[in-house]
Amino acid sequence: MASLTGLTANPNPNKSFEILPNPGDSVSSLSFSPKSNLLVATSWDNQVRCWEIVGGNSQPKASISHDQPVLCSAWKDDGTTVFSGGCDKQVKMWPLLSGGQPQTVAMHDAPVKEVAWIPQMNLLVSGSWDKTLRYWDTRQSNPVHIQQLPERCYALTVNYPLMIVGTADRHLVVFNLQNPQTEFKRIQSPLKYQTRCLAAFPDQQGFLVGSIEGRVGVHHIDDAQQSKNFTFKCHREGNDIFSVNSLNFHPVHHTFATAGSDGAFNFWDKDSKQRLKAFSRCPLPIPCSTFNSDGSIFAYAVCYDWSRGAENHNPAAAKTSIYLHSPQETEVKGKPRIATGRK
Repeated sequence: MASLTGLTANPNPNKSFEILPNPGDSVSSLSFSPKSNLLVATSWDNQVRCWEIVGGNSQPKASISHDQPVLCSAWKDDGTTVFSGGCDKQVKMWPLLSGGQPQTVAMHDAPVKEVAWIPQMNLLVSGSWDKTLRYWDTRQSNPVHIQQLPERCYALTVNYPLMIVGTADRHLVVFNLQNPQTEFKRIQSPLKYQTRCLAAFPDQQGFLVGSIEGRVGVHHIDDAQQSKNFTFKCHREGNDIFSVNSLNFHPVHHTFATAGSDGAFNFWDKDSKQRLKAFSRCPLPIPCSTFNSDGSIFAYAVCYDWSRGAENHNPAAAKTSIYLHSPQETEVKGKPRIATGRK
């Protein structure tokens, strides 16, 4: 378990600690190594940065550059290598642990919005605004397979063999990666507004979907399980409605976190349909978040999220920060379902 006691304390009401130095612009993705407490952040200043969280301190470890803003990141399952993609239409492979130089291993015809490593296939998958999903053997320059999508890729989640891709126009495309060249199922999002984020269930039986309208859908793949589907409101305050930007399952307890443009994050239990913990709002939106491999650290970025356009971005007032929170077991461990008294 990681200790965060020695990190730089900040006036943050959620007992979180700030990683320093701060990124130079808004953070677009956060990814922890599956093997250690190395945290990677991609940002709109074209940078991919890595910090090591060790002994109660955060140490900047290394960084690389893209030619344009970086939108997504993922780790190889052995924790040696980072993949990053963005507005320069390419995915870079960065052998971070060996100190090697990044190389371009994937190309698209439009910005790359999502990237994931699939260890069971030894392939990289990238989703783009060019309306394609592409599978890559990183030793080859051409994709192994190009899958046409109904619209631009906005979100992607993988928990082998389940993969779900969320696109524009509220399409959700489900794949069984044992047969990756055929769509397993295509459904319309249970939410009425644009898909923002996805998270596959730990048991691969379904997924969470979050929208720009402050709502999350809990959806099962099997038609026989459809009665278990439901949606709920979150990241709302009065008449103000905020985007759900990030969904993360806890790796041990299988509860999940939501983070939103209201600057808040919450922990939930889908099985008992309860919110386990609501945290205080931060002064700026939370565009992305993630748990480390054992769930002892929850990392989240606080920064301008561009939802109000470039004209409302004030860099002097909109400082970008990354915080680390140590979840207590009472915050993330599921609770028994509340009895309703009905037979």
